[in-house]
Amino acid sequence: MNEQITLKMYEIVGSELCVASDDGQKVHDEIAAALKAGHAVQLSFANVETVTSAFLNAAIGQLYSSFPSEEVKERLSVTDMDPDDMLLLKRVVETAKEYFSDPQRFEMARREALGEEDEE
Repeated sequence: MNEQITLKMYEIVGSELCVASDDGQKVHDEIAAALKAGHAVQLSFANVETVTSAFLNAAIGQLYSSFPSEEVKERLSVTDMDPDDMLLLKRVVETAKEYFSDPQRFEMARREALGEEDEE
């Protein structure tokens, strides 16, 4: 395996606010490229004040659509994150793993919750 790469959220986002899904997408793209190249990735949240689920879903959650769960677990680590934000990240990861294991079930549940008819 190649060396570990550290991605600094503050530098990528350019702010102490990791809140927008667009910024999360930038982070995701860098993580995905590093994982595809065989690197381990450490995400540093040093100097970050606010993190939202929208950002984490875009940055980390969608990795589970492209990479096996075990690979993400083994090769992605997080440092310098507030304990409350770590809990949020844990929920995002659990939801993403569940969703990407059976996206059709989630779509059916979403439609049912919103009272939508099947499009078939």
